[in-house]
Amino acid sequence: MTPEQKQLVRDSFAKLAPIADDAAALFYQRLFTLDPKLRALFTHDLKEQGRKLMSMIATAVAQLDKVEALVPVLRELGRRHIGYGVRDSDYDTVATALLWTLEKGLGADFTPAVKDAWTACYGVLAGAMKAATHA
Repeated sequence: MTPEQKQLVRDSFAKLAPIADDAAALFYQRLFTLDPKLRALFTHDLKEQGRKLMSMIATAVAQLDKVEALVPVLRELGRRHIGYGVRDSDYDTVATALLWTLEKGLGADFTPAVKDAWTACYGVLAGAMKAATHA
């Protein structure tokens, strides 16, 4: 990711933070619309899961300049996701749901540059998680 992309991710996430609970709900709604089978992977309270999701994204966004420090955490998360039944193809569905959620939450602030920045960011994060599944 370029420094400009990192800043776009930080700035756009800061704009989404005030509606974090709503954004998480939108994300899961979209995720399950895209692939209803994924609903079975979530056995806990979705509101709590949404808070965990937003917290994880906030942590990742805060560490964009130190991604190497995040890699062990992301790999462990990837290993746990294998146990939940997550497949490689599910990461693509998550990417689609995430970008849609950002577009809905940010409105006019979801520019092509912001979309590209989030696509790059998600690629780095998901790449580290998927790498753990193939190690």
